[in-house]
Amino acid sequence: MKSINQYFATALAVCAVFLLFSCSTPVSPSPEPDAPAGGKLRLEFDNVVGDKNLVLGSVTYKNASNEDFVVTKFNYFISNVKLTKADGSIFVVPQDSSYFLVKEDTKTSQFVTLNNVPFADYTAAEFMVGVDSTRNTAPIEKRQGVLDPSGSMMDDGMYWAWNSGYIFVKLEGTSSKGNPVNGKFYYHIGLFGGYNERTVNNTRVVKMSFGQLKASVTESAVPEVHLLVDVLKVFDGPSTNISIAAYNSIMGGQPDKSQQIASNYVNMFSLDHIH
Repeated sequence: MKSINQYFATALAVCAVFLLFSCSTPVSPSPEPDAPAGGKLRLEFDNVVGDKNLVLGSVTYKNASNEDFVVTKFNYFISNVKLTKADGSIFVVPQDSSYFLVKEDTKTSQFVTLNNVPFADYTAAEFMVGVDSTRNTAPIEKRQGVLDPSGSMMDDGMYWAWNSGYIFVKLEGTSSKGNPVNGKFYYHIGLFGGYNERTVNNTRVVKMSFGQLKASVTESAVPEVHLLVDVLKVFDGPSTNISIAAYNSIMGGQPDKSQQIASNYVNMFSLDHIH
């Protein structure tokens, strides 16, 4: 039987070997932190009605047809974002990171943050109102998040069906000129060209020059491009003036009228300022 002293001596020997090995093993240097791939740029979509702020459900506005209306819902898709640098080159936001649903009743949705934007001065932005045909017909695993088609169209859902696809712009409200039964009006504008059967294509591309301004993306600065989005332009535009009395509901079954609204809403965006 080993004595206590023998056990103690053995333990000391093991510790000595461990310390010797530890001291002789070179310590790997800490990895250098990765340099940032790029910075951020934020687009703010500030919904207004003419020169007034948009307030849901309680403020009465008038369109060019002198019709009163109250807005109860205003949602729209922004996608396929591109940024133009001062040297004229273009940064295209990766497709999988380029779909956004802006909702008036959800403040955070009105701030679209673009990540991994190359450091540069930017002088213009471009984006689509709506969802392109490729993503409309992509497998369901490519249509998650804001593109989740499972919501009810009668509530907050922004999807009709496979051939019709996403609702690009949803404007709902009440008016004395609305539906005679409930006083409501509904404008659900979509259609991407169709999958099985051809439809009109109501996607529209907005090109927004920053004029004399620029958005400088640096390692420490996140510029914010503040855009105004005027609901009145949905009613009143170069294509047509929409009368609520004449059309208290416009949806996919009225392709010609929906095209007119699409040609109106492409003009509802304007640059306010950059900070």
